[in-house]
Amino acid sequence: MKKMKVIITTLVIIILLMLVGMGGLVFYYHSSLEPISKENKTNEDVHITVNMGTSAKEVIETLYNAGLIKDKNIAYLYLKLHGDYTLQAGDYKLNKGMSLEDIFKQLSSGVLYKDGVTITFVEGKRIPYFANQISSNFNYSYEDVINKMADSAYLEKLIKKYWFLTDDILKEGIYYPLEGYLYPNTYTFDEKAKLEDIIEKILDNTEVVLKEYKKEIENTNFTIHEILTMASIIELEGSNSDDREGVAGVFYNRLEAGRSLGSDVTTYYAVQVDMGERDLYQYELDDQNLYNTRSSYLAGKLPISAICNPSKESIVSAINPKKHDYFYFVADKNKKTYFSKNGAEHQAIINELKNQGLWFNYE
Repeated sequence: MKKMKVIITTLVIIILLMLVGMGGLVFYYHSSLEPISKENKTNEDVHITVNMGTSAKEVIETLYNAGLIKDKNIAYLYLKLHGDYTLQAGDYKLNKGMSLEDIFKQLSSGVLYKDGVTITFVEGKRIPYFANQISSNFNYSYEDVINKMADSAYLEKLIKKYWFLTDDILKEGIYYPLEGYLYPNTYTFDEKAKLEDIIEKILDNTEVVLKEYKKEIENTNFTIHEILTMASIIELEGSNSDDREGVAGVFYNRLEAGRSLGSDVTTYYAVQVDMGERDLYQYELDDQNLYNTRSSYLAGKLPISAICNPSKESIVSAINPKKHDYFYFVADKNKKTYFSKNGAEHQAIINELKNQGLWFNYE
Protein backbone atom coordinates (compact mmCIF):
# COMPACT_ATOMS: atom_id res chain seq x y z
CA MET A 1 0.00 0.00 0.00
CA LYS A 2 2.83 2.36 0.90
CA LYS A 3 4.52 1.58 -2.43
CA MET A 4 1.29 2.38 -4.28
CA LYS A 5 1.07 5.77 -2.54
CA VAL A 6 4.63 6.57 -3.62
CA ILE A 7 3.80 5.68 -7.25
CA ILE A 8 0.63 7.79 -7.20
CA THR A 9 2.48 10.70 -5.63
CA THR A 10 5.22 10.43 -8.26
CA LEU A 11 2.66 10.36 -11.07
CA VAL A 12 0.90 13.39 -9.64
CA ILE A 13 4.21 15.29 -9.47
CA ILE A 14 5.05 14.30 -13.06
CA ILE A 15 1.63 15.40 -14.28
CA LEU A 16 1.92 18.69 -12.41
CA LEU A 17 5.38 19.30 -13.89
CA MET A 18 4.05 18.52 -17.36
CA LEU A 19 1.17 20.93 -16.85
CA VAL A 20 3.55 23.60 -15.61
CA GLY A 21 5.82 22.94 -18.58
CA MET A 22 2.93 23.11 -21.03
CA GLY A 23 1.73 26.27 -19.36
CA GLY A 24 5.17 27.75 -19.75
CA LEU A 25 5.27 26.83 -23.42
CA VAL A 26 1.83 28.31 -24.01
CA PHE A 27 2.89 31.48 -22.20
CA TYR A 28 6.10 31.69 -24.24
CA TYR A 29 4.17 31.10 -27.48
CA HIS A 30 1.72 33.91 -26.81
CA SER A 31 4.38 36.29 -25.51
CA SER A 32 6.33 35.71 -28.74
CA LEU A 33 3.34 36.95 -30.72
CA GLU A 34 3.44 40.30 -28.95
CA PRO A 35 5.21 43.39 -30.33
CA ILE A 36 8.93 43.82 -29.75
CA SER A 37 8.13 47.28 -28.40
CA LYS A 38 4.82 48.35 -26.92
CA GLU A 39 5.79 51.99 -26.71
CA ASN A 40 5.78 54.84 -29.21
CA LYS A 41 5.00 52.92 -32.42
CA THR A 42 5.41 55.90 -34.72
CA ASN A 43 9.12 56.27 -34.00
CA GLU A 44 10.03 52.64 -34.63
CA ASP A 45 9.33 52.20 -38.33
CA VAL A 46 11.33 49.58 -40.21
CA HIS A 47 11.35 49.19 -44.00
CA ILE A 48 11.77 45.69 -45.43
CA THR A 49 11.72 44.25 -48.93
CA VAL A 50 10.18 40.89 -49.82
CA ASN A 51 11.51 39.57 -53.12
CA MET A 52 9.54 37.61 -55.69
CA GLY A 53 9.89 33.90 -54.98
CA THR A 54 11.10 34.44 -51.41
CA SER A 55 10.10 31.59 -49.09
CA ALA A 56 8.21 32.07 -45.83
CA LYS A 57 11.34 31.08 -43.89
CA GLU A 58 13.36 33.74 -45.72
CA VAL A 59 10.73 36.39 -44.93
CA ILE A 60 10.75 35.39 -41.25
CA GLU A 61 14.56 35.54 -41.23
CA THR A 62 14.36 39.07 -42.63
CA LEU A 63 11.82 40.08 -39.98
CA TYR A 64 13.99 38.63 -37.23
CA ASN A 65 17.15 40.33 -38.48
CA ALA A 66 15.25 43.61 -38.66
CA GLY A 67 14.27 43.28 -35.00
CA LEU A 68 10.55 42.98 -35.72
CA ILE A 69 9.84 39.56 -34.18
CA LYS A 70 11.01 37.73 -31.08
CA ASP A 71 11.32 34.10 -32.19
CA LYS A 72 11.75 32.73 -35.72
CA ASN A 73 10.44 29.25 -34.87
CA ILE A 74 7.31 30.59 -33.19
CA ALA A 75 6.69 32.89 -36.16
CA TYR A 76 6.94 29.98 -38.58
CA LEU A 77 4.66 27.83 -36.40
CA TYR A 78 2.14 30.67 -36.22
CA LEU A 79 2.19 31.02 -40.00
CA LYS A 80 1.61 27.27 -40.40
CA LEU A 81 -1.31 27.35 -37.97
CA HIS A 82 -2.90 30.25 -39.85
CA GLY A 83 -2.92 29.09 -43.45
CA ASP A 84 -4.94 32.09 -44.63
CA TYR A 85 -1.82 34.28 -44.88
CA THR A 86 -0.24 34.67 -48.33
CA LEU A 87 2.93 36.74 -48.08
CA GLN A 88 3.33 39.05 -51.06
CA ALA A 89 6.45 40.54 -52.63
CA GLY A 90 7.11 44.25 -52.29
CA ASP A 91 8.53 47.00 -50.12
CA TYR A 92 6.82 47.43 -46.74
CA LYS A 93 6.86 49.85 -43.85
CA LEU A 94 6.41 47.96 -40.58
CA ASN A 95 7.15 48.94 -37.03
CA LYS A 96 8.29 47.40 -33.79
CA GLY A 97 4.98 48.14 -32.14
CA MET A 98 3.21 45.66 -34.41
CA SER A 99 2.26 42.19 -33.21
CA LEU A 100 3.16 39.13 -35.24
CA GLU A 101 -0.44 38.95 -36.43
CA ASP A 102 -0.34 42.60 -37.54
CA ILE A 103 2.92 42.02 -39.42
CA PHE A 104 1.64 39.00 -41.33
CA LYS A 105 -1.59 40.80 -42.15
CA GLN A 106 0.41 43.69 -43.59
CA LEU A 107 2.64 41.39 -45.64
CA SER A 108 -0.43 39.56 -46.95
CA SER A 109 -2.36 42.71 -47.78
CA GLY A 110 -0.09 43.84 -50.59
CA VAL A 111 -0.31 47.40 -49.25
CA LEU A 112 3.18 48.62 -50.02
CA TYR A 113 5.22 51.43 -48.57
CA LYS A 114 4.55 54.46 -50.77
CA ASP A 115 5.84 57.36 -48.69
CA GLY A 116 8.99 57.70 -50.69
CA VAL A 117 10.61 57.21 -54.08
CA THR A 118 9.93 53.84 -55.68
CA ILE A 119 12.33 52.60 -58.37
CA THR A 120 12.30 49.32 -60.25
CA PHE A 121 15.70 48.07 -61.37
CA VAL A 122 15.37 45.55 -64.21
CA GLU A 123 17.51 42.40 -64.18
CA GLY A 124 20.33 42.07 -66.66
CA LYS A 125 21.18 45.79 -66.69
CA ARG A 126 24.58 47.42 -66.21
CA ILE A 127 25.71 49.92 -63.58
CA PRO A 128 25.17 52.93 -65.91
CA TYR A 129 21.47 51.98 -66.06
CA PHE A 130 21.30 51.92 -62.24
CA ALA A 131 23.04 55.31 -62.12
CA ASN A 132 20.56 56.77 -64.61
CA GLN A 133 17.58 55.42 -62.64
CA ILE A 134 18.87 56.91 -59.40
CA SER A 135 19.82 60.29 -60.90
CA SER A 136 16.42 60.52 -62.60
CA ASN A 137 14.62 60.17 -59.27
CA PHE A 138 16.93 62.02 -56.88
CA ASN A 139 18.93 65.21 -56.79
CA TYR A 140 22.13 63.35 -57.68
CA SER A 141 23.78 63.53 -61.07
CA TYR A 142 24.75 60.46 -63.08
CA GLU A 143 28.40 61.30 -62.35
CA ASP A 144 27.65 61.53 -58.61
CA VAL A 145 26.35 57.96 -58.61
CA ILE A 146 29.11 56.52 -60.80
CA ASN A 147 31.83 58.25 -58.78
CA LYS A 148 30.40 57.12 -55.44
CA MET A 149 30.23 53.51 -56.64
CA ALA A 150 33.87 53.73 -57.71
CA ASP A 151 35.22 55.59 -54.69
CA SER A 152 37.93 53.39 -53.18
CA ALA A 153 37.42 54.60 -49.60
CA TYR A 154 33.69 53.93 -49.83
CA LEU A 155 34.27 50.53 -51.41
CA GLU A 156 36.63 49.60 -48.56
CA LYS A 157 33.86 50.51 -46.13
CA LEU A 158 31.39 48.32 -48.01
CA ILE A 159 33.82 45.39 -48.07
CA LYS A 160 34.00 45.53 -44.27
CA LYS A 161 30.20 45.66 -43.99
CA TYR A 162 29.15 42.92 -46.45
CA TRP A 163 30.56 39.37 -46.42
CA PHE A 164 29.99 38.91 -50.16
CA LEU A 165 32.05 41.95 -51.13
CA THR A 166 35.77 41.17 -51.24
CA ASP A 167 38.98 42.75 -52.51
CA ASP A 168 38.15 41.19 -55.89
CA ILE A 169 36.03 44.26 -56.69
CA LEU A 170 39.14 46.45 -56.36
CA LYS A 171 41.10 44.74 -59.14
CA GLU A 172 42.64 47.08 -61.67
CA GLY A 173 40.81 46.98 -64.99
CA ILE A 174 37.28 46.49 -63.64
CA TYR A 175 34.90 48.94 -65.26
CA TYR A 176 32.41 49.16 -62.37
CA PRO A 177 33.40 47.62 -58.99
CA LEU A 178 29.81 46.95 -57.88
CA GLU A 179 28.72 45.40 -61.19
CA GLY A 180 26.90 42.15 -60.45
CA TYR A 181 26.27 43.02 -56.80
CA LEU A 182 23.19 45.25 -57.11
CA TYR A 183 20.20 42.92 -56.94
CA PRO A 184 17.46 43.90 -59.42
CA ASN A 185 14.17 44.55 -57.64
CA THR A 186 11.61 47.23 -56.80
CA TYR A 187 12.79 49.48 -53.97
CA THR A 188 11.23 52.36 -52.09
CA PHE A 189 13.64 54.94 -50.72
CA ASP A 190 13.17 57.93 -48.48
CA GLU A 191 12.77 61.07 -50.58
CA LYS A 192 15.76 62.62 -48.83
CA ALA A 193 17.89 59.47 -48.84
CA LYS A 194 21.63 59.91 -48.99
CA LEU A 195 23.37 58.29 -51.92
CA GLU A 196 25.08 55.85 -49.55
CA ASP A 197 21.68 54.84 -48.13
CA ILE A 198 20.34 54.10 -51.61
CA ILE A 199 23.31 51.96 -52.55
CA GLU A 200 23.34 50.11 -49.25
CA LYS A 201 19.62 49.40 -49.29
CA ILE A 202 20.16 47.60 -52.59
CA LEU A 203 23.16 45.75 -51.16
CA ASP A 204 21.13 44.80 -48.09
CA ASN A 205 18.68 43.11 -50.43
CA THR A 206 21.54 41.40 -52.27
CA GLU A 207 22.68 40.00 -48.93
CA VAL A 208 19.22 38.55 -48.25
CA VAL A 209 19.25 36.80 -51.64
CA LEU A 210 22.82 35.46 -51.37
CA LYS A 211 22.65 34.40 -47.72
CA GLU A 212 20.45 31.41 -48.57
CA TYR A 213 23.17 30.05 -50.85
CA LYS A 214 26.25 31.02 -48.83
CA LYS A 215 27.19 27.45 -47.85
CA GLU A 216 26.58 26.15 -51.36
CA ILE A 217 28.84 28.86 -52.78
CA GLU A 218 31.55 28.02 -50.25
CA ASN A 219 31.36 24.37 -51.37
CA THR A 220 32.07 25.24 -55.01
CA ASN A 221 35.54 25.74 -56.46
CA PHE A 222 34.73 29.38 -57.21
CA THR A 223 34.71 32.61 -55.25
CA ILE A 224 31.53 34.63 -54.78
CA HIS A 225 32.97 37.14 -57.26
CA GLU A 226 33.40 34.40 -59.86
CA ILE A 227 29.92 32.99 -59.19
CA LEU A 228 28.32 36.40 -59.77
CA THR A 229 30.47 36.92 -62.85
CA MET A 230 29.24 33.60 -64.26
CA ALA A 231 25.66 34.44 -63.24
CA SER A 232 25.85 37.72 -65.15
CA ILE A 233 26.91 35.90 -68.33
CA ILE A 234 24.13 33.34 -67.86
CA GLU A 235 21.66 36.20 -67.36
CA LEU A 236 22.38 37.70 -70.77
CA GLU A 237 23.19 34.54 -72.70
CA GLY A 238 20.33 32.59 -71.12
CA SER A 239 17.66 35.29 -71.09
CA ASN A 240 16.10 33.72 -74.18
CA SER A 241 16.62 30.16 -73.01
CA ASP A 242 14.30 27.81 -71.15
CA ASP A 243 17.28 26.07 -69.52
CA ARG A 244 19.67 28.39 -67.71
CA GLU A 245 21.15 25.51 -65.71
CA GLY A 246 22.03 23.79 -68.96
CA VAL A 247 23.57 26.99 -70.31
CA ALA A 248 25.63 27.25 -67.12
CA GLY A 249 26.82 23.68 -67.67
CA VAL A 250 28.15 24.61 -71.13
CA PHE A 251 30.20 27.49 -69.75
CA TYR A 252 31.62 25.41 -66.90
CA ASN A 253 32.55 22.65 -69.35
CA ARG A 254 34.44 25.21 -71.44
CA LEU A 255 36.28 26.52 -68.38
CA GLU A 256 37.26 23.04 -67.28
CA ALA A 257 38.51 22.19 -70.78
CA GLY A 258 40.60 25.36 -70.89
CA ARG A 259 38.58 26.77 -73.78
CA SER A 260 37.33 30.31 -74.18
CA LEU A 261 33.71 30.86 -73.19
CA GLY A 262 33.02 32.39 -76.61
CA SER A 263 30.34 34.62 -75.13
CA ASP A 264 29.24 37.47 -77.38
CA VAL A 265 27.72 39.38 -74.46
CA THR A 266 31.12 39.72 -72.81
CA THR A 267 32.55 41.13 -76.02
CA TYR A 268 29.79 43.71 -76.22
CA TYR A 269 30.34 44.61 -72.57
CA ALA A 270 34.05 45.11 -73.23
CA VAL A 271 33.23 47.96 -75.63
CA GLN A 272 30.20 49.10 -73.56
CA VAL A 273 27.68 48.42 -76.33
CA ASP A 274 24.34 46.68 -75.76
CA MET A 275 23.38 43.65 -77.83
CA GLY A 276 21.20 44.79 -80.71
CA GLU A 277 22.56 48.35 -80.59
CA ARG A 278 24.97 47.68 -83.45
CA ASP A 279 27.23 45.01 -84.86
CA LEU A 280 30.77 44.90 -83.53
CA TYR A 281 33.80 45.59 -85.70
CA GLN A 282 36.25 42.77 -86.29
CA TYR A 283 38.96 44.47 -84.23
CA GLU A 284 36.50 44.62 -81.31
CA LEU A 285 35.72 40.93 -81.66
CA ASP A 286 39.42 40.08 -81.67
CA ASP A 287 40.54 42.51 -78.99
CA GLN A 288 42.44 40.87 -76.15
CA ASN A 289 41.10 42.47 -73.00
CA LEU A 290 39.88 41.45 -69.55
CA TYR A 291 36.26 41.02 -70.66
CA ASN A 292 36.27 39.59 -74.18
CA THR A 293 35.80 35.82 -73.82
CA ARG A 294 35.76 35.32 -77.59
CA SER A 295 39.48 35.96 -77.52
CA SER A 296 42.03 33.22 -76.77
CA TYR A 297 43.46 35.64 -74.21
CA LEU A 298 40.76 34.49 -71.78
CA ALA A 299 40.87 30.80 -72.68
CA GLY A 300 39.77 28.85 -69.62
CA LYS A 301 39.05 32.06 -67.75
CA LEU A 302 36.15 34.22 -66.67
CA PRO A 303 36.04 37.96 -67.32
CA ILE A 304 37.55 40.12 -64.59
CA SER A 305 34.10 40.97 -63.23
CA ALA A 306 30.38 40.64 -63.84
CA ILE A 307 28.93 42.20 -66.99
CA CYS A 308 25.46 42.98 -65.61
CA ASN A 309 23.39 42.58 -62.46
CA PRO A 310 21.80 39.12 -62.60
CA SER A 311 18.51 37.70 -61.36
CA LYS A 312 18.19 35.07 -58.65
CA GLU A 313 17.47 32.44 -61.32
CA SER A 314 20.82 33.06 -62.98
CA ILE A 315 22.66 33.13 -59.64
CA VAL A 316 21.18 29.75 -58.68
CA SER A 317 22.08 28.37 -62.13
CA ALA A 318 25.68 29.50 -61.64
CA ILE A 319 25.80 27.73 -58.28
CA ASN A 320 24.03 24.57 -59.46
CA PRO A 321 24.72 24.01 -63.18
CA LYS A 322 23.52 20.93 -65.02
CA LYS A 323 26.11 18.22 -65.48
CA HIS A 324 26.45 17.22 -69.13
CA ASP A 325 29.07 16.96 -71.89
CA TYR A 326 27.92 19.77 -74.18
CA PHE A 327 30.07 22.70 -75.31
CA TYR A 328 27.56 24.65 -77.40
CA PHE A 329 23.98 25.84 -77.07
CA VAL A 330 21.50 27.95 -78.98
CA ALA A 331 17.90 28.95 -78.21
CA ASP A 332 15.16 29.50 -80.78
CA LYS A 333 12.61 32.32 -80.80
CA ASN A 334 10.36 30.22 -78.51
CA LYS A 335 13.17 29.91 -75.93
CA LYS A 336 13.65 26.19 -76.59
CA THR A 337 17.33 25.41 -76.07
CA TYR A 338 19.42 23.05 -78.20
CA PHE A 339 22.74 21.67 -76.98
CA SER A 340 25.57 20.17 -79.01
CA LYS A 341 29.03 18.71 -78.47
CA ASN A 342 30.96 20.28 -81.33
CA GLY A 343 30.92 23.19 -83.73
CA ALA A 344 29.60 21.18 -86.68
CA GLU A 345 26.54 20.00 -84.74
CA HIS A 346 26.02 23.52 -83.44
CA GLN A 347 26.10 25.07 -86.92
CA ALA A 348 23.74 22.41 -88.27
CA ILE A 349 21.19 23.30 -85.56
CA ILE A 350 21.52 27.01 -86.38
CA ASN A 351 20.96 26.35 -90.09
CA GLU A 352 17.89 24.26 -89.32
CA LEU A 353 16.42 26.94 -87.05
CA LYS A 354 16.92 29.55 -89.76
CA ASN A 355 15.26 27.31 -92.35
CA GLN A 356 12.27 26.80 -90.04
CA GLY A 357 11.96 30.50 -89.25
CA LEU A 358 12.80 29.87 -85.60
CA TRP A 359 16.04 31.83 -85.51
CA PHE A 360 16.10 34.50 -82.80
CA ASN A 361 17.18 37.97 -83.91
CA TYR A 362 18.13 40.76 -81.49
CA GLU A 363 16.08 43.88 -82.14
